[in-house]
Amino acid sequence: MTYNNKPKPDDRSDNVEKLQSMIHHTIENMEAAEESLEFTDSEAQRQQIAEKNERRRQAIDSFRSEVKDEANHNNTQG
Repeated sequence: MTYNNKPKPDDRSDNVEKLQSMIHHTIENMEAAEESLEFTDSEAQRQQIAEKNERRRQAIDSFRSEVKDEANHNNTQG
C-alpha cells in the first residue's frame, strides 16, 4: 500500500486578509474586556483582564509584523 503524501503548496495569497481579521477580532475582545471592568469589583478579575489584554497587545504587534512580512513577500513574488 503506497500513499502519496505530498505537502500542499504554500498558498499565502490570503494570509494578509486572515491576519487583519485576527487583529480586528483581538481588538474587539480587548474592548469587550475593558468594558467588563465596570461590572466587577474583584481586584483579582481586574488583574486577570489587564494581563490578558497585555498578551493581546503583544499578539497584535506580532500579527502586524506578520502582515508586513507577508506584504513584503507578496511584493517580491511578482
